[in-house]
Amino acid sequence: MKFGVSTYSYWHFKPERVPIEHVIEEAARLELDGVEILHQQMASEANPYLQKLKRLAFIHGLDLYALSIHQGFVSPDAATRQKNINHTIHCIRLAHELGIPSIRLNSGRWGTVPSFDELMKTEGQEPALPGHTENEAFEWVIAAIENCLPDAEKYGVVLGLENHWGLTCMPEGVNRIVSAIDSDWLKVTMDCGNFLSDPYQKLEQIADEAVLVHAKTYYGGGEWYTLDLDYAKIGNILKDVGFQGYISIEFEGKADAHIGVPQSVAMLRAQLPK
Repeated sequence: MKFGVSTYSYWHFKPERVPIEHVIEEAARLELDGVEILHQQMASEANPYLQKLKRLAFIHGLDLYALSIHQGFVSPDAATRQKNINHTIHCIRLAHELGIPSIRLNSGRWGTVPSFDELMKTEGQEPALPGHTENEAFEWVIAAIENCLPDAEKYGVVLGLENHWGLTCMPEGVNRIVSAIDSDWLKVTMDCGNFLSDPYQKLEQIADEAVLVHAKTYYGGGEWYTLDLDYAKIGNILKDVGFQGYISIEFEGKADAHIGVPQSVAMLRAQLPK
């Protein structure tokens, strides 16, 4: 396994963005193997900026291994779904320009629970919009991802479907989508902090398809919630399925990232097999 950090760890959607260049330099200082870029954190999509990031990572001996993007295919409106398909394809090509071999993919959600606190009480599950069904939503998501796969294959970018809120808040939803498509270019981004109850049992159900692991940590208390995760146990789950990819730190605590990320690195190095 390799260890990296998401740029999100240093910027939790606050008004002032933390430059990705700074995170690359911090990752090198911590002797990590690579950096995951949060798309919304990028200062630009212009080619000179992309090549600057690529060069900076290279001269620091770091991989750029994932681009974390946002999209949602759960909508009865075909135009909305197409807009999100177009965005995903655009980001696949962006990842290719950066030399990044994977993107984080979301299924999307109904939006019928507007409050995030209320959504957490239901562990990310929502009722369908009136007049629609969950089966419809899965059909929309599967069809949308199928539309993205030709570009994923052409540009060599693996789509890592994350266990996130909405249709993929439970392992059954993740596996339903991945098994329906059965493509080498659609796999799983396993987020250790997105199953709020019985996490180890649920992580076991998606681990064999994982190409990237998000290791959530919460030093200083979580920005939204805090989980007490046993990463030695998670490490055994990953070892059992032969996972050899990136453990990508998503520090989500209230502590300063320059304290919380090094603490996360030390903890994960101690608990997870290298």
